[in-house]
Amino acid sequence: MIAEKFKAYAEEYGMLPAGSRVLCACSGGPDSTALLLLLCATPDLTVGCAHFNHRLRGAESDRDEDFVRALCAKLGVACFCGGGDVAAYEAQNHMGTEASAREMRYAFLEETATAHGFDRIATAHHAEDNAETILLNLTRGSGLRGLCGIPPVRGRIVRPLLTATRAEILQYLAEQGESYVEDGTNELDDCARNRIRHRVLPLLMQENTAAAEHISAAAELLRRDEEYLSGCARQFLTENLKDGALPVGAFLALPESIAARVVSTALGPLSRTHIAAVYALCRNPQAHAAADLPGRRIEKDGDRLLLDATCMPQPFRCEVPPGETLLPQLGLRILRRRAAPDEEIHNSFTTFFFHCDSIRGMIFVASRGEGERVRLAGRGCTKTLKKLFAEAHMPLHERARTPVLYDDDGVIAVCGFGVAERCAAKPGEAAECIEIREM
Repeated sequence: MIAEKFKAYAEEYGMLPAGSRVLCACSGGPDSTALLLLLCATPDLTVGCAHFNHRLRGAESDRDEDFVRALCAKLGVACFCGGGDVAAYEAQNHMGTEASAREMRYAFLEETATAHGFDRIATAHHAEDNAETILLNLTRGSGLRGLCGIPPVRGRIVRPLLTATRAEILQYLAEQGESYVEDGTNELDDCARNRIRHRVLPLLMQENTAAAEHISAAAELLRRDEEYLSGCARQFLTENLKDGALPVGAFLALPESIAARVVSTALGPLSRTHIAAVYALCRNPQAHAAADLPGRRIEKDGDRLLLDATCMPQPFRCEVPPGETLLPQLGLRILRRRAAPDEEIHNSFTTFFFHCDSIRGMIFVASRGEGERVRLAGRGCTKTLKKLFAEAHMPLHERARTPVLYDDDGVIAVCGFGVAERCAAKPGEAAECIEIREM
């Protein structure tokens, strides 16, 4: 029975095409032992085995590694073993034990597959594993994607046992006369997955002995719905994402289920709260507004939703001595020199001539400060930099990237706007020249 399920599911998702080189992740437990046997029995595959020793259970961990090595020797399969200090990794990265072990294990599998030329990595997740994952995600308030459970294929990782039950796996091993090892920590109720496995799933299976299979089958149906909705979101992005921005009107016209996926596809996985923040930003009546998301900032600029505002630089400040000053975070360089006595004084938006006696103390360049004001030469009025930028309809991310020149008394020039009236040099005066250029 299990061999037929294994073959049919692998064929449905194109997991194991003829000629594939497959690395089987094997812990020595019943599930991965059965998977290794099934792979070895499949024609036209080159099979290798990888075992990661988590070093969390002392002698028992070493026993598992010895078992896998012996099994591979019996089957004539290349065996690649690795290990790591999960406890140290956990402490260093502030992660739980289970998450740390999983991250280290998958990193080892990927590195081993790459080093030895395997194009598939097979793991032994089965129907009960899938049901447990779905139930856990449900209790955590997951959306449709989480209720799809464990994906059958992710990159080069394949899971051909996902429709098989644990009972079928144990029956297959008994028929093959093959032994396996058991992880003693699987019997403990010290993690959420084990409590679901020991307490919740058995109750559901009392109601229906095929509960795990039915939950997994429901996940298959949900996965198809998720793929369709995500496909609609990707198509919207393909047609509408221009220069890192989306049209706000078109975005708000989308069904909410697709719009939420547009956000998560473009920006990465986000919580409901963060997706709601994107909606609120788009509905904000102000022409310019911004929202902070984990590790990034997005901006509404008129009818455009700027997704690349995450590149906004941190506030910056540095002295501008005579010579060249680099601003690599902005891709700019600043050149400061003494103007020649007969040089024509001609201020522009990026070249500024300052009367030497008007400069107070040190000249430095910085991002705009809150409440800073300037009276630009030729403008006849004093304005805050915030108002100056707003009147120019400058997007927020450009405002953050605009260099402002200061002396000890305040603003002396604004890149793209001009020089302050109080220090602008006149013809014939001794002058300092500062030019802002691209690197």
